[in-house]
Amino acid sequence: MATPDFIRNLRESVGHQLLWLPGVAAVVFDDEGRVLLNRRSDTGRWSLIGGIPEPGEQPAACAVREVYEETAVRCVAERVVLVQALEPITYPNGDICQYMDITVRCRAVGGEAEVNDDESLEVAWFAVDSLPELNEFGKFRIKQALFDEPTWFEPMSSE
Repeated sequence: MATPDFIRNLRESVGHQLLWLPGVAAVVFDDEGRVLLNRRSDTGRWSLIGGIPEPGEQPAACAVREVYEETAVRCVAERVVLVQALEPITYPNGDICQYMDITVRCRAVGGEAEVNDDESLEVAWFAVDSLPELNEFGKFRIKQALFDEPTWFEPMSSE
């Protein structure tokens, strides 16, 4: 996915060392209860829409922006679904990042789903019971977004 300029600037100073970053994912539903997914250009896999907020950008605003930038769908953020620290990722270039994922449930309010930038190969709506191959974390986030439950947090380990 496209690396924001502020992270490129940080990398000039810190090299490949671990960066702790916020990440926002959007679970977007339409009026028929279908979920919006994109097939990512970097991995070729289906995924929820998401990205890294710009400095000072609120998570809900980031979710709405990323959805529009990647799919041309306009949406409104409804609630935070989950907040979870993910495992560190080492990218092919050696950069290491660890994300605090904030998943936001959104409702589509306009636009037609289409590839709207170079981050997606395809975008499409899917019935929740007919999802394409999707990683377990993506499926979990969709499941959590289906119901009006409290925000999900990773259970605390007992020490």
